[in-house]
Amino acid sequence: MKIKTGLCFLLLFSLFIICIIGPMGCANIVAPLGGPKDTIPPRLISAIPKDSTKNFTGKKIIFSFDEYIDGKDIRTELLFSPVPKIDPIVDAKLRTVTVRIKDTLQDSTTYALYFGRGIKDVNEGNILRNFTYVFSTGNTIDRGDFSGSVVVANTGKPDSTLVAVLHDKFDDSAVVKNRPRYIARCDSVGRFHFQYVKPGTYALYALKDEGGSHKYLSKAQLFAFADSPVTVGAHTPPEALYAYVEGLDSVKKTTTGGTTKPPSAPKSTRKESDRRLQVTVNTPNNEFDVLDTFRLSFSSGLKVFDSTQLRFTDEGYHDIDIRKYHYARDSTNKIVTLFYVWPTDTKYHLILPRTFGQDSSGRKLLKDDSISFKTKKDIDYGEIRIRVPSLDMSKHPVLQFVSGDKIKYTLPFNRRKEVRQLLFSPGEYELRILYDTNGNMIWDHGVFFGKNKKQPEKVITIRKKLNVKPNWDNDWDVPL
Repeated sequence: MKIKTGLCFLLLFSLFIICIIGPMGCANIVAPLGGPKDTIPPRLISAIPKDSTKNFTGKKIIFSFDEYIDGKDIRTELLFSPVPKIDPIVDAKLRTVTVRIKDTLQDSTTYALYFGRGIKDVNEGNILRNFTYVFSTGNTIDRGDFSGSVVVANTGKPDSTLVAVLHDKFDDSAVVKNRPRYIARCDSVGRFHFQYVKPGTYALYALKDEGGSHKYLSKAQLFAFADSPVTVGAHTPPEALYAYVEGLDSVKKTTTGGTTKPPSAPKSTRKESDRRLQVTVNTPNNEFDVLDTFRLSFSSGLKVFDSTQLRFTDEGYHDIDIRKYHYARDSTNKIVTLFYVWPTDTKYHLILPRTFGQDSSGRKLLKDDSISFKTKKDIDYGEIRIRVPSLDMSKHPVLQFVSGDKIKYTLPFNRRKEVRQLLFSPGEYELRILYDTNGNMIWDHGVFFGKNKKQPEKVITIRKKLNVKPNWDNDWDVPL
């Protein structure tokens, strides 16, 4: 009986210990952690043939890496230089990248494969940046080395989509008709670097590479050229290029008016609207910015415009004191500009008789109409005084105010190397210096073809953000 009692006690005690220890033990059982995030790019294990091979005669290069490779960007990133007539075929499978050469290789020539950002792993997309492979069909590896930079001339900013090219033919048509001899990609700050170039003299260009042709195919392409050929050796001085789009010119001053407003008129049916001459003006909220130009915009070009029928009057509808103004039509006949020296805080009326204008379809206003608006007050503007003490006035600099990538104002410097204006639109601006060589207050593109080659005018950014406050004397010294 005592034995049974003792066994029962021992059993109960064991169960009690299991109940206490069991949950604690279970709480310590956790799933294994994934470990730190992989930030290491793929590593090259081998290349067949090996890098810097001489007397190369093969048609295939095999690269093996230490992890799986995402091959979707390799073909677009790969630059093969000297540039072949037939592009190579690139395959990526698991840890292997294979490049099959389809073009006939030239004798005694050094070739370089620049993979850019194309080699990356599958899991995290870690990039093996600027991976390069070199081989020679001759007994030596060419060591010509040359670097430089490209900026967009009218902004002073780099464009990483540009490529620099070297041609061994010097006629102007070569950049249009022929693929270049060597090619180098521009980085995020506009720098390019040619390596493994055969020493010699070359024509240097940079361009937006449309469709991978490496040619200058359209005046709508960004394009840059060096004034004279460059001689590439082991230590060639760098070259700065300025890219432009031919035909792209900055306007002296872009409009600052916001949304347009139709003149007051009774509501009409769609049929009436189709029969009526549609006109809008740049006076949002019936308010006009005196730094803007007053514009009448029409939905279709005017065939008839009789400015003598228009009445431009002051608040009391008396036009006796308003004399020095005039109208001008643009080339499309869709915009009529009213030029006038506008005072601030003043009311005006523009009276439009029904017969003042007519488009090519015979549409007129259905009835006489009028547009009433008021100019902004002095306190809506800020006063600015901006000095650039180290400015070289011999380069004919002018100051550009840029907002949202658009040039809002272009103002000249005075002899004290400053720009001052009593009324200026508040807002945040980027300041740029335009070296206005011909003095026309606008940026002018370059000219490459023909006898009279000309580089584009140059622009530099001197301050990325400048906040002009309303009703405030905004005074700054800005270093170059």
